[in-house]
Amino acid sequence: MAGASFWARWRVRTGYFVALAYLWLAAPAPRAIAAGGAVAFLGLLVRAAAAGHLRKGEALATSGPYAHTRNPLYLGSALLAAGFAIASHSWLAAALVIAYFALFYSMVMRREADELRARYGHSFEEYAACVPLFLPRIMPARGGGPAVRFSWALYRRNREYQAALGYLVGIALLVVRMLWRG
Repeated sequence: MAGASFWARWRVRTGYFVALAYLWLAAPAPRAIAAGGAVAFLGLLVRAAAAGHLRKGEALATSGPYAHTRNPLYLGSALLAAGFAIASHSWLAAALVIAYFALFYSMVMRREADELRARYGHSFEEYAACVPLFLPRIMPARGGGPAVRFSWALYRRNREYQAALGYLVGIALLVVRMLWRG
């Protein structure tokens, strides 16, 4: 899956250009920033919960938000993207963000599923059979691995605070853009 590897590598680099184009196209207004900021904040909470359960490279995460979706970090990112699409108050800026997310993250999720399948084999197959790739199930899946409680140490180790900082910077930039547009 060489193509997916390419997309994974260029996801962040391309994101900077998308962010600049997004800000240029955005026409934020107070209500849009408030509504979008609330949706994006929900995404931050989902990402934080996932990061506090994720022991990268040590164990297959199956508890907490991982009992609802195999990709809670990306679900949180989708909510962040949707929030910023709303906050932009611009159809063009929103379409750009949604297209970027759909293109890059669908490829990355498939690549990561292949990597987890190769690393964890049958355990991953059993988990994947019970837990959806992206859209969460309402009731958590049973079984899998041992339940892991949320850990602030894991949250910090996974550097999830960077998403929170990015959220704050993004909202601040939208407010500046709104004031600049006058």
